[in-house]
Amino acid sequence: MAGLKMRHDGVEQAKLRSKFRCPLMNRITGVCSCENPCSTSKFGRTVHLAMKDNPRLISYPNACMEDISYLPDRNLDADLLLRLGTCKYISDFRNVVVQGATGSGKTYIATALGVAAIRQFYQVKYIRLPDLLCDLQTARAMETFRTVVNNYAKIRVLILDEWLLYPLSEEESRDLLEIAERRYHTATTILCSQFTVSGWFDKIPNPLLADAVCDRIAHDAYTVTLGGKESMRKLMGIPQDEK
Repeated sequence: MAGLKMRHDGVEQAKLRSKFRCPLMNRITGVCSCENPCSTSKFGRTVHLAMKDNPRLISYPNACMEDISYLPDRNLDADLLLRLGTCKYISDFRNVVVQGATGSGKTYIATALGVAAIRQFYQVKYIRLPDLLCDLQTARAMETFRTVVNNYAKIRVLILDEWLLYPLSEEESRDLLEIAERRYHTATTILCSQFTVSGWFDKIPNPLLADAVCDRIAHDAYTVTLGGKESMRKLMGIPQDEK
């Protein structure tokens, strides 16, 4: 049945993957309570998430939109997050910018969005922007640049963490534009950034390239802004009286 939250069913360490199964399937009896089962498998519809492609999603396999913390000082837009949880923005080929200071919980929210997309059977890949740029640099040296760009272009939902955390070189800026152009209106990108869009221009030295990159991403993006006086890592960490 479409729209149901897939149930996390553990991690297969030997195969480096995490499993999500249909919540209506009884694993003991092999009977699905849905009137129109979406799979004839004994275990029901199953989605596997590769660890090597999504280390953050494996670190937080239970991250979900329902468990996002709405502390008052975070100033989160609950209505926007509820709409994003439906994943309609993916079918509309829109992007999401998750913006906030260090420790505000950007990666968790991006992870929750990624898990929600997986439960809707979308392909998802998480990667830090520095690692993506390194992949492209290596591909250029190995003469496989076009193949790697094509692979990134085909990923339905790409989560880019540490977006423009530091200034890019001219070559890195051109590579980023190549990815942005190839994914424009054909796929969805979720960005985690410490800066607003206006701050991105300071990280791409060439103003023409900066304008081209931002134009292909920002105008089709929903923005989730996170506040908070305390780091979420601190709030969720070991209490001071237990250290």
